[in-house]
Amino acid sequence: MAAITEVEKLALDLPEHQRAVLAAHLLGSLPSVLHDEDKGIAEALRRDAELDANPSAALSLEQLDQQIDGRRRS
Repeated sequence: MAAITEVEKLALDLPEHQRAVLAAHLLGSLPSVLHDEDKGIAEALRRDAELDANPSAALSLEQLDQQIDGRRRS
């Protein structure tokens, strides 16, 4: 487990761009998360129906941007 901790520390010391490239490479090396036969279409339709039933549950682009900004500053 020490190796993972060491690699993580080294990775976190990289500049942001290099961390992003590394993250993309690591994520690309993993199998797809969606194992549904329909490739997630049923989930997308379910979420779409939820928003149709309750439009107030949706976020505006401005609200999303504010949440992202808040997380970056934390």
